Amino acid sequence: MKKRICVWLLFPMLLLILSGCSLHTEMKDGFYTAEMAEYSHGWKEYLCIFVKNDKIVYAEFNAKDPSGYIKAWDNAYMNNMYSQTGTYPNAYTRDYVAQLIETQDPDQVDAVSGASHSGSNFEKLSRAVVEQAKNGDSTIVVVEAEE
Repeated sequence: MKKRICVWLLFPMLLLILSGCSLHTEMKDGFYTAEMAEYSHGWKEYLCIFVKNDKIVYAEFNAKDPSGYIKAWDNAYMNNMYSQTGTYPNAYTRDYVAQLIETQDPDQVDAVSGASHSGSNFEKLSRAVVEQAKNGDSTIVVVEAEE
């Protein structure tokens, strides 16, 4: 009787293994984008990733103003922020992206000192695009900032 119960408990797991299914949901190949719902201090942050063979192989994290001008290109902003925080958009955006590509996990990305607000947004945006990639949905996701 015990053998029969054990076999019936293991049977569903065996089916999963034999069918090639796994608990990990693979990301579908393609580009996926998420952006914040609102502008903050004149900038709206966004994240775009490219997935190939279930891996994030490219990512761009930045912010744009209402005209589309990119924050990392703004030298005056860079100089002002660097003097106050020790970092600037072109540095911390690359750092966040490099961590995401290396770890492949939004929860494993560490905050960059001096860019914690952007780090919080990056975390939300990266979770959103990874979820979109798992669903194969390439529509732009709008992410709400927490109050």
